[in-house]
Amino acid sequence: MAFRRLLVPLTGTAAGEAAIATALMTARIWGAHVHCLHVRVDARDVAPLAGEGLSGAMIEEMMAATERESGERANRVKALFDRMAGALGDVTLADSAEVANKTDGVTLSFESIAGREEDVVAQQSRLYDLAVVPHPEADEDVSSSDALHAVLFDSGRPVLIAPRRAPASIGTRICCAWNGTAESAAAMAAALPWLHQSNACRVLYADEYQRRGPKVEGIMSYLHWHGVDAGSQMFKPANRDVGAGLLGAVADYNADLLCMGAYSHSRIRQLILGGVTRHVLEKSEIPVLMCR
Repeated sequence: MAFRRLLVPLTGTAAGEAAIATALMTARIWGAHVHCLHVRVDARDVAPLAGEGLSGAMIEEMMAATERESGERANRVKALFDRMAGALGDVTLADSAEVANKTDGVTLSFESIAGREEDVVAQQSRLYDLAVVPHPEADEDVSSSDALHAVLFDSGRPVLIAPRRAPASIGTRICCAWNGTAESAAAMAAALPWLHQSNACRVLYADEYQRRGPKVEGIMSYLHWHGVDAGSQMFKPANRDVGAGLLGAVADYNADLLCMGAYSHSRIRQLILGGVTRHVLEKSEIPVLMCR
């Protein structure tokens, strides 16, 4: 198995450039196609949200303002894409028809469409092997988090969260977080192509991280059957924070990719109380492959 089609949702955040760079770095490993997608806000969606008590003229003005802002953001995103694409010597720009007939090498395309971002991104991601999403904290723009959670919860595909800055490498030394859950099992299966091409990999586990499910010995046997020569190591929470302990173990291994399940607890609980997923999303400085 290899990753052949990558989707990059672009929202105009500061980390968009790092996301494109991370996707291209990934595409070069497998000779894949990268499709950058920008979803513009449809001004018609604003009208139902305007509420009662507003005149037709006020609603029209609100829709016009939304259209202007959406257009300005779309122009910024396209300018970012054009600037990066213009600096690439080993990537071929292609439209969807050309991509359908591609054979070798990395290709890149761009599309901007109107709609509800969460719906469009989740639905389109189902047609790709992997979605590469900008860092959710970039520029304090919640739309990037919306795209991330749409892929995680509604696409059925793995998502690669790019770091704030483009990484120097990806997938050469890999850490996989294991806690026995269905989410971590899905992440481990999605990581197999990465694990087979890596130079070294390690499974990280902890008593405080373990949930109901198979222990680390079980997943090590699974990897053995798939021909993956991985080591395992227990980590300890840092100041009672499991997420901090996990990232500390990842840093000690000098990993350039972390693979893990997302939201073993409910998303609402993690938003209120914190959690490993939330900590990793906010603090990781390397790409993170997540599955839900």
